[in-house]
Amino acid sequence: MPEYTILVIAALCCATVAAALLAVVHTNLIRSIAAFAVSSICLAGTFFLLSSPYAGALELTVGAGLVAVLFLVALILSGGEETEVPS
Repeated sequence: MPEYTILVIAALCCATVAAALLAVVHTNLIRSIAAFAVSSICLAGTFFLLSSPYAGALELTVGAGLVAVLFLVALILSGGEETEVPS
């Protein structure tokens, strides 16, 4: 494994944790869903770099695609996209 791959994996792991924390802490629900999707995409990239393409593809399709879109559709259909969660 080349040296730059370790740095890319470390950067993706840090981005995953940062986006996940942003998704939990943020009060705007749409931005929180977007941060969750970014976290899932970074995690899928980490899986791909660690030579696990099936786990990466599953995380990319289910985590970033299906779950994030379902959260967004449920939020829009419930009419809660304009309100913020009280802190």
